[in-house]
Amino acid sequence: MEIVIPEDILVSLKLPRTEVERELKLELAVILYSKGALSLGKAAKLAGITKRVFLEELAKRRIPRHYTEKELEEDLEFAHS
Repeated sequence: MEIVIPEDILVSLKLPRTEVERELKLELAVILYSKGALSLGKAAKLAGITKRVFLEELAKRRIPRHYTEKELEEDLEFAHS
């Protein structure tokens, strides 16, 4: 899939041209994660960063982590082993 952004929008962005793609991917990943449309791992992959760095980004933005009961059970199992 390709998203086309009109040139006048790209010019209007207050970002260095070299950072536009990275920033847009990060913003999209954060939005989709916060809406519950993407898992943490998939959102981090879309943003092109590690899960840890993505979690740090969420924390900076005060976006809560989605933590399911299944994840809690897995974490507790791991902690007890």
